[in-house]
Amino acid sequence: MKEATKKRTDEGAPAGAWLMGAAGWLVPGAGHLLQGRWWRGLLLGGTVYAMFLLGMGFGGHLFDFQDTGSGLLAQVFSLFNWGAGALYGLCWVARIGFTERAELATFEYGNTFLLLAGLVNYLAMLDAFDIRAGRKP
Repeated sequence: MKEATKKRTDEGAPAGAWLMGAAGWLVPGAGHLLQGRWWRGLLLGGTVYAMFLLGMGFGGHLFDFQDTGSGLLAQVFSLFNWGAGALYGLCWVARIGFTERAELATFEYGNTFLLLAGLVNYLAMLDAFDIRAGRKP
């Protein structure tokens, strides 16, 4: 019976939470910066930018969702890459980073950094969303 008396806290997120989540996805760290969480925004955004730039510097390969010949795993990896938001979008428009550079000894490290940059940004985006929705202090 205690469950029936519990107050629901997930009645729906306000529109501002969706905006913070979208801003955090598009520009890493922006969701926190717009809420005045300067240190958290700079730390998370800086981490995503650093990982993305390191991945590109190591010769990493960005996966393209439209490349259907590479199989299902490449499709999943492209979703990970999309997490970097505008960083991925700029590279996609300029067609930078989509050529595999397996001749480099560090290209696998670059791939890993690029994938993790997107995944970390997804987590940062969800964190900004939860803060604005009041689910997290």
